[in-house]
Amino acid sequence: MTTVVLNGVTATSLSGMSGPLGVIRAEGPDAASFLHGQLTQDFSLLGNADARLAALCTAKGRVIASFIGIKPQPELILLVCSRDILAATLKRLSMYVLRAKVKLTDASEQYAVYGLAGTALPANGLDAAALPGKRTAVGGEVSDEVSDEVSVVSLYPADGVPRALWIAPAGLPAPVGPALDLQLWQWSEVRSGIVTLTTPVIDAFVPQMINYESVGGVNFKKGCYPGQEVVARSQFRGTLKRRTYLVKADAPLAAGQEVFAANDAEQPVGTVAQAASAPGGGWAALISMQISALEAGGLRAGAADGPVLQVEPLPYALLEDI
Repeated sequence: MTTVVLNGVTATSLSGMSGPLGVIRAEGPDAASFLHGQLTQDFSLLGNADARLAALCTAKGRVIASFIGIKPQPELILLVCSRDILAATLKRLSMYVLRAKVKLTDASEQYAVYGLAGTALPANGLDAAALPGKRTAVGGEVSDEVSDEVSVVSLYPADGVPRALWIAPAGLPAPVGPALDLQLWQWSEVRSGIVTLTTPVIDAFVPQMINYESVGGVNFKKGCYPGQEVVARSQFRGTLKRRTYLVKADAPLAAGQEVFAANDAEQPVGTVAQAASAPGGGWAALISMQISALEAGGLRAGAADGPVLQVEPLPYALLEDI
């Protein structure tokens, strides 16, 4: 696997098509402190060699957007998110700017985002062994210094295959390597076990229901943010009853689809959070469901007699198991 364009207009086979990701630009002396007070992650201490997985929640602790954030310049933070929720997310964040010295804009056309996988990483001078959540600079030559031009964020691997996001101002040269089909990249996103929030599942989960506390998406030591009390209570009072699991099926699956278990044919026990078709046939999905339903088994999608879901191991340990 090599590269795939994830947003913007490029010179690859996806030229002229809008990709699935967009970019929100937060610029100004208060950019970090503002986002720190709105998202589940610590942005006040975000370094130029770090990246953050973060969520925006309602007052009830429900996730309405998810991001990968980087800080390419001292007063500039970029938030990469699903393009279908970007406009609504930008509008909501802008409501809380008030007197903060930060400007929020949709910068999706100003930045190109590529997905790199497998041999594309070393082919572009990148360390395939880099830990998820780290940002690496790429300039005219590979450098230990973080560049303002191109950023590469290490992602969770998919079935052991290393992956990364390449984020650069539009118009700069693309990473080398043949294009990877977008469908294959989306499948690798599901197989990585990390949910990217999209429109069908807005306001459906608290962060722990999509395992965000286990993959570095929640900082429990930072200050307040919308929904923080609910998120903290779920974590420390043992009230969490749902988790996200990786499954496969022979029939099409879609985000927002209900999940049923053998012991309850009437009431859904979960929701498909993200899904993609598999390269060899079939489908892969991340489903957020009741922990007790995993023990009951007999999982089906859409209806009690819908497609059978086979649970597979997550590529990471849940926090309670670490």
